[in-house]
Amino acid sequence: MAENSQQTADREVMSSIINRYPPERRFILAIMQDLQKQFNYLPKEALQMTAEHVNTPMTVIFSMATFYKAFSLVPKGRVVLKTCDGTACHIKGSTIIIDEVYKILGIRPGETTPDGQFSLETVNCLGACAIAPVLLANDRVYPKVTPALLREIIEENRGQ
Repeated sequence: MAENSQQTADREVMSSIINRYPPERRFILAIMQDLQKQFNYLPKEALQMTAEHVNTPMTVIFSMATFYKAFSLVPKGRVVLKTCDGTACHIKGSTIIIDEVYKILGIRPGETTPDGQFSLETVNCLGACAIAPVLLANDRVYPKVTPALLREIIEENRGQ
């Protein structure tokens, strides 16, 4: 079956990222960070190419990719909403925010909208208890989030 042009382009980008690094195991994490930044997840093909580049078994690459929470093996949205669900945020209404994301976008924690625009994640603590409940949208901090503010945040981030 013929390969489409997007797959070819993606493979070229993967190769370019991987080949920026010497073929040494000590660069695996750096390669994966760059791949994650480029694709918003770690494509299986990119992990296989990394394993070949550094001459390391795929099992080692896969175990590293699954060990670190910063990495994802499934595509994430262009905007990743991270809701703190630590004690202070939970008491101040983080579950209301999580439920509101579901009402607006139809996704639960760990899911991505069908259009690939938004993903929702919960985190145990963001260390911002004084401004609870806290939400991050692509690493931008939003303090004291309410359902109304959440709607504004989502609208502000649509199309990014």
